[in-house]
Amino acid sequence: MKYYIIAGEASGDLHGSNLIKALYKEDPNATIRFWGGDLMQQAGGELVVHYKDRAFMGFIEVIFNLRKILGFIKKCKQDITSFQPDALILIDNSGFNLRIAKWAKPLGFKTHYYISPQVWASRAGRVKDIKASVDHMYTILPFVKDFYKKYDYSAHFVGHPLLDALANRSVIHPKEFNKAHNLSDEPIIALLPGSRKQEIKAMLEIMLSVVPSFPSYQFVIAGAPSQDASFYASFIEQIPQVHFITNKTYDLLGVAHAAVVTSGTATLETALFKVPQVVCYKGNRISYEIAKRIIKLDYISLVNLIMDKEVVTELIQQEFTTKKLTKELEFVLDHSRRKQMFSDYYELEQRLGGKGASAKTAKLIVHSLGDN
Repeated sequence: MKYYIIAGEASGDLHGSNLIKALYKEDPNATIRFWGGDLMQQAGGELVVHYKDRAFMGFIEVIFNLRKILGFIKKCKQDITSFQPDALILIDNSGFNLRIAKWAKPLGFKTHYYISPQVWASRAGRVKDIKASVDHMYTILPFVKDFYKKYDYSAHFVGHPLLDALANRSVIHPKEFNKAHNLSDEPIIALLPGSRKQEIKAMLEIMLSVVPSFPSYQFVIAGAPSQDASFYASFIEQIPQVHFITNKTYDLLGVAHAAVVTSGTATLETALFKVPQVVCYKGNRISYEIAKRIIKLDYISLVNLIMDKEVVTELIQQEFTTKKLTKELEFVLDHSRRKQMFSDYYELEQRLGGKGASAKTAKLIVHSLGDN
């Protein structure tokens, strides 16, 4: 069978790579073509466009790059038409992928959506379009299946693919990690400022401003694989407590004592590594004001959303200041606060439904093709 996969960012590349591996196990003769990244390319198949070439976030940023985005959509439609896949698999990235699904379904392509758009967070009216254009939906968060059920739409809960990614990683000893990256034996506070240039610029300066308040710790920035090391250099010049490591986020979280994390998938990754964290977010002011009026949620971090309570502190927009970040970081370094957070993290992991999300999804996709 022929599979066409579209993923749009680093997390989609990770989950897409595991899905590709699982598809090859289910269908050894599979032919796979995709939009994604390096990890998906390593897993097999043919890369069409790299996700870093179309990494735009925020309403204003999308408007400024609209012509380029429309060009990518046109190219994608042409490539799908030429390839004629048996299954079109869309991974997250709703702004792009829902457009493709709406176009593809009437043409007879079988549409599969792995990692549901966040319609449960905003614009629930999009469920009508999803019902019309997506044949099979695979959700990775436990409450999303029930959300769709309220709209008379059947979805599969397959568990969270991060559990697979963490289970498959090789574990490094803290002393080996420190030696490999020229670090001291002082406890590490990890800084995860995001993966896109614009969010890194918005986040990293304030993250680094708390460094002088914690002289007994060393700070390590987790560099995104999509960004060059030179991009980070201007942020960390003449700050001896700060180190930079790229493309080793899981190794870093495996040895970190605490973390400051930009809101996104990384908050859940940090929790699954059982690292106490402070969640932060600051974006373009206009984009934020628009989003605030559209998104109707009590929390922004996946940790708090899944647990339906405040497990981790969220410092959003004007709340994200040096003073408040210093205070919250002191809290997560406190023994009693850490103990409660560890307990919540273990409960969180139980709610995610166990390992095997990629394998379950691949099996469902391949079997659905056999039923046609």
